[in-house]
Amino acid sequence: MRPSTGARYRTVQGLSRGLALLHAINRSPGGWASIAELSGRTGLHRTTVRRMLETLQDEGYVRRSDSDDSYRLTHKIRQLSDGFTDDEWISEIANPVLGELLQKVVWPSDLCTIDGDAMLVRETTHRFSPLSFHRAMIRQRLPLLMTAAGRAYLAFCGEEERQQLLGLLMAGQDEQSRLARSPGFVETHLARTRERGYASNEGEWTEQLKIGAIALPIRRQGQVLGCINVVFLRKALSVEEAAQRYLPELRGAIQKIEGRL
Repeated sequence: MRPSTGARYRTVQGLSRGLALLHAINRSPGGWASIAELSGRTGLHRTTVRRMLETLQDEGYVRRSDSDDSYRLTHKIRQLSDGFTDDEWISEIANPVLGELLQKVVWPSDLCTIDGDAMLVRETTHRFSPLSFHRAMIRQRLPLLMTAAGRAYLAFCGEEERQQLLGLLMAGQDEQSRLARSPGFVETHLARTRERGYASNEGEWTEQLKIGAIALPIRRQGQVLGCINVVFLRKALSVEEAAQRYLPELRGAIQKIEGRL
């Protein structure tokens, strides 16, 4: 007979202890730890620690030093994170912060990541904002040169990546491609974004003439992972007013995400 929905199984203590042991090794000074040290940090008996370490060594996740009988993690441990994709950091880390941001600014926000020659909306608060004018934003593609999110990405990504992206844009035949082939337009907007510390657009995207936005990049170890914007109606706010009111909250959300990555 199958267990009913919501039935709970007993915790597998051996698995919990093994994970605690891996965590303790990972946090050890220099990455090495003896059985006695691991026993003290985990509260497990030394015999239990030794038995688990021998199992982890047989599986290839830790190795023992012959000189002092200490243990450290091996490179195989990284395989456990190979399946952790950008979808996970967006859903587990960024999504709750976007919800908090919505409570503070009310206007909707989008989290976008680079997707070829455009920014792809990966998460949004449009469907929850009472001020939203577009409910179906997930998977929408935003042009790099005509949106705040795109300009923030271009302004703060690495030089090599920026030149590659501009090369993709210049190879096209649409309105954005023509802008990309105008060095004055590109440099003016990128320099302005860097000088102010945030990106903006004021209806330059022909598909969203009534819309304005401000945006900041999400960075980790010098790399831009994506951008978050705050979107508003131009008739309700100017870019300067939006920045004055909402930039501190947006910056706080970015810092919270970066701190949790």
